Amino acid sequence: MILSSTERTGDARERLLARLLDAFAEALPAPEVSLREIAARTGTSHALLRYHFGSLSGVLAAMLKAQRSRDNEVLFEAAQHGTFDDLVVAIWRTYTRPEQLSRVRGFFHVVGLAAYSPENFREFIDSLDDLTEILASLAEREGLDAEEALTTASVTIAAIRGMLLQEVLAPAARSEDAVALILRMSGGRSVPRSHPEP
Repeated sequence: MILSSTERTGDARERLLARLLDAFAEALPAPEVSLREIAARTGTSHALLRYHFGSLSGVLAAMLKAQRSRDNEVLFEAAQHGTFDDLVVAIWRTYTRPEQLSRVRGFFHVVGLAAYSPENFREFIDSLDDLTEILASLAEREGLDAEEALTTASVTIAAIRGMLLQEVLAPAARSEDAVALILRMSGGRSVPRSHPEP
């Protein structure tokens, strides 16, 4: 079978991304690190990184998307046997582990860049609703209709991200308080709200 140049390019990008993930494990390169330094650490060239990812921010976005996808697979497995609240706690614990700090900082860095140039970060932006969808399905399973479930999940993820930003900017040992607050804000899911008859 002969691969098209697009398929070969895609495979090369995936192999390069795998090398980046292996080199940095759970962390992300800091925004002040150069492509040359990243290339040296991964045993490749900065020209290849630029060709496949465009820039340092493209490298960061691709790595974050892949890392978050792996996290989501684990969280999705947990969601199969847990409740909405269990998943909220699991998400919080996943992203507040000390080894996740560089990734959480990197996430907000890339989100800031994407806010100014969404067209350059479309793939990353499109991946941001994964956890919302998982939470929404749990909220539906616990009795909310589809619209309420999606709204509840969206607000919950927004609260988690806001609290994570607070942890990055002004760390405080109040993680359990933050989770309790998020759960109180999204409470009442298990009892469907009654709607007046038309």
